[in-house]
Amino acid sequence: MAFIDYYKILGVNKGASEKEIKSAYRKMARKHHPDLNPNNAEAEKQFKQVNEANEVLSDPEKRKKYDKYGENWQHGEAYEQQQRQQQSQQRSYGGGGQQDFGGFDFGGSSNGGDFSDFFNSMFGGGPAGSGGGRAQQRYRGQDMNASLQLNLRDILESKKQTITVNGKNIRLTIPAGIENGQTIKIAGHGGPGSNGAPAGDLYIKFAIPDDAEFKRVGSDLYKNINLDLYTAVLGGEITADTLTGKVKLKVAPGTQIGTKVKLKGKGIPVYKKEGQFGDLYLTYNVQLPTSLTEKQKELFEELAKS
Repeated sequence: MAFIDYYKILGVNKGASEKEIKSAYRKMARKHHPDLNPNNAEAEKQFKQVNEANEVLSDPEKRKKYDKYGENWQHGEAYEQQQRQQQSQQRSYGGGGQQDFGGFDFGGSSNGGDFSDFFNSMFGGGPAGSGGGRAQQRYRGQDMNASLQLNLRDILESKKQTITVNGKNIRLTIPAGIENGQTIKIAGHGGPGSNGAPAGDLYIKFAIPDDAEFKRVGSDLYKNINLDLYTAVLGGEITADTLTGKVKLKVAPGTQIGTKVKLKGKGIPVYKKEGQFGDLYLTYNVQLPTSLTEKQKELFEELAKS
């Protein structure tokens, strides 16, 4: 029976931390989960290997034993028994000779349920607490995905909202300033686990398109605003719409087409930074008059001559 490299199965190195192993396990289990790969025998086989690797590497005692013997696992149990006998003989007689590895029962002759012969031979069959009998496979619940569309005005402040996923109402808080395309995770609200395994997670992706007036870039907003020729030339006061209401602006005489004005703090709230806001940038689009009267034409001609 061949040695199984559990680190390779999870795609981590031998020095991987407990957190890295957990993360790798969740990633690989999701990839090969039977619910996502129906009628795929190879995926089911790989899913079992991933669970077996996690069973060993997430258990400090099993991992210690696995790391200690590695590819010499066949002699691990015998070596430990030899050490115990030597220690016992040394206590009784003050010494002891070399022990023969032959004749020891390494176990694993029975089929340990969904665990490999290698696992059963090295660890005595089945996961901890199974009593060595056939273990019921624990499948973590399937992760689920949902989408939620909002408009720019919906994200000006954090708000609670109830959504329905697969007939179940889920109440969540939508943070102010959340980005278009951003995904948040709601732990434990995915598909149910089997045989006591945890439920999967729910991932909600937000769609927040620009509207007809405002274009969003990060926390800043951009908007074009029309300005008549006379106000652009002579200056004056105009009213502009923002997401939170109307504001009055003074226009300087001689304002050019494409002039930009910044309204500080009139953009979108900065995500998860309370009290911080982006800015609103207005770009003036000067509109030329049409259908001039004869009198108006004469006035423009006089201006042109001067």
